[in-house]
Amino acid sequence: MRMYDLIMKKRNGGELTKQEIRFFIEKYVTGEIPDYQVSALMMAIYFQKMTEKETYELTMAMAESGDVLDLSDIKGIKVDKHSTGGVGDKTSLALTPMVAACGLTVAKMSGRGLGHTGGTIDKLESFPGFTTALSTEQFRDNVNQIGIAIMGQTADLAPADKKLYALRDVTATVDNLSLIASSIMSKKLASGADAIVLDVKTGSGAFMKKEEDAFALAEEMVKIGRSAGRRMSALVTDMDQPLGRAVGNALEVIEAINTLQGKGPEDFTELVYSLGSEMLLAGGKAQSAEEARQMLETVVQNGKALEKLEEFVTAQGGDARAVRDTTLLPQAKASFEIPAPMEGYVSGIVCDEIGICCLMLGGGRETKESEIDLSVGFVIHKKVGDYVSLGESLATMYYNDEEKAKAALERFQKAYSFSSEKPLPSKLIKGKL
Repeated sequence: MRMYDLIMKKRNGGELTKQEIRFFIEKYVTGEIPDYQVSALMMAIYFQKMTEKETYELTMAMAESGDVLDLSDIKGIKVDKHSTGGVGDKTSLALTPMVAACGLTVAKMSGRGLGHTGGTIDKLESFPGFTTALSTEQFRDNVNQIGIAIMGQTADLAPADKKLYALRDVTATVDNLSLIASSIMSKKLASGADAIVLDVKTGSGAFMKKEEDAFALAEEMVKIGRSAGRRMSALVTDMDQPLGRAVGNALEVIEAINTLQGKGPEDFTELVYSLGSEMLLAGGKAQSAEEARQMLETVVQNGKALEKLEEFVTAQGGDARAVRDTTLLPQAKASFEIPAPMEGYVSGIVCDEIGICCLMLGGGRETKESEIDLSVGFVIHKKVGDYVSLGESLATMYYNDEEKAKAALERFQKAYSFSSEKPLPSKLIKGKL
């Protein structure tokens, strides 16, 4: 078998076989096939697309290119949740303790943030001492003992995806449905969960800007997961404005804690309950969405969800006192109320711009090596549909560097648009697959 023949076959619109896909993935991981040939194949795939069968075989080949976690000695059905990322998306921080308090087993792998979207691990590290650098044995023990553990992705998990993504990133071949779906799902399948709930974001703060593209991606990933024998469901959700009100690592942790106390923002609380219901249904803990939601509301009301967060933070080396006393979390030295430049209804927020403003303050990574300032960010007071007077506060900015704050302030104000008429509300949850 020759890589040249595979490139030509795909270039001419042919369908690659399972054996051909396995050949190129295996030889690429070992370094026997050079980058320039794989680049050519990626470009051929970009233009000729992949069939459903090819996409599935590519996903499985990438998932099995390194370690595949065996979670069979963890009790119960293991349910994972994956978000395609956005601004203010701190869902896992509130969701995982909530569903674990309902008796669901949560064994989750998460990543760090890069660019304008934050990462779950960075947010959790706002708890002093918290670590996700767990051994597989610790990971399993924590899940069996307290029902929840989150660890960082290991270097040996789906190594083919890491190599392919880095190559696609520099060859303008990222934006292909099959390649995106196989990249996400290869890591999820290698992580060992029995059921996977997907939160596919759409809007100005999401990777998929158009709603129809988000639905197409969700459908593709659900098909892959079901073909691999996993229980699957997906929600397509709004990311045309930040989720909740907090943007920034420690600030988002505080919002997640408030939500576990029943005091979270309406949109964020609704999304957590919706995703949590899907997880409880997938894990067999509830027979209907109504029953699942009632279970989630109960563990919030009786304090079990917050207690589960404390157990989880303690088990992973963190200072759980910060759950009850959030002043123990990283705190910025200064804050500033960002004034509205005009009066009227907020008609739109360019969501990814808010994420970039947080990045400018030091709250995100420009490169993988960047140091993050966990204390900075924004608490947003005015969202789409809210009326604002001239000079009224749009948001509170928390910062440690005056120069960075000045640059972020100007950009933040420009991200808002205003109108004299109240805009129609957009749906938080666009649909379910």
